[in-house]
Amino acid sequence: MSTQPAKRPVPPAAQRPALDPAAQAGYGEHPPRMGFFTDTSVCIGCKACEVACKEWNHVPEDGLNLLGMSYDNTGGLGASTWRHVAFIEQIARPGDVPRDAAGSSAFSADGSRWLMASNVCKHCTESACLDVCPTGALMRTEFGTVVVQSDVCNGCGYCIPACPFGVIDRREGDGRAWKCTLCYDRLGAGQEPACAKACPTQSIQFGRVDELRERARLRVTELQAAGESGAQLYLDDPADGIGGGGAFFLLLDEPEVYGLPPDPVVTTRDLPRMWRHVATAAVGLLAGGLAAALSRRTGA
Repeated sequence: MSTQPAKRPVPPAAQRPALDPAAQAGYGEHPPRMGFFTDTSVCIGCKACEVACKEWNHVPEDGLNLLGMSYDNTGGLGASTWRHVAFIEQIARPGDVPRDAAGSSAFSADGSRWLMASNVCKHCTESACLDVCPTGALMRTEFGTVVVQSDVCNGCGYCIPACPFGVIDRREGDGRAWKCTLCYDRLGAGQEPACAKACPTQSIQFGRVDELRERARLRVTELQAAGESGAQLYLDDPADGIGGGGAFFLLLDEPEVYGLPPDPVVTTRDLPRMWRHVATAAVGLLAGGLAAALSRRTGA
């Protein structure tokens, strides 16, 4: 069994300027950016967030069968799973060195543990799904979140491969794309999202993104000082490949362990460069054609 990852320093906020996605979307006067900080170290896997999300947003049932993945009955995020609680069982094998040598209380006596984490749409600062949507069904709200307008979606599916996290999907029998809205209707009424309201351990924390980032850095420093050397923040950095997430996480192991990409990048990042190459090639072909035509006339 692999050893715990090396302790990672938490860079200061002053070194990481954050973008304002609502302002970039054209909002003048707008509320502060709102989002989620999910502290997986206190997640108990109760799935209250999944139930609350479904009840409030009228999300249909998405599977009641065990999948052979611990107590996971949904498998991942999708059109009818806007919150997904993952259960990762790290079971020590005979002969493995116990993994709690650093004194972490997360491990049992034989070095085994469960990791539980509630996953959700990241509401990226740089959102590829927004870039590729041809109808404007995907929109940036005044809170900096990303929402699908179901009455505008034509079901083209371009947003699905564009998302680096595999969050968004089309609902079977419906054809339209669906995902977490961060309870946009509740935000407009001054309420917190249903999942955060229902979480009994405050694993899911809702608030201003800048304040949540500060809180998250203090929390990861506290856990590392207590011997949890694998504690790290994921998607809190505005300098990462998506400009930082409106929903970010405190993890106790590497992102891959949770089924998350280690270095996500907005999938439309290279589109401007690609179109420049296409334009250059088109100009070259046109110039070549004109030169050939002129040479023929000259020869004639």
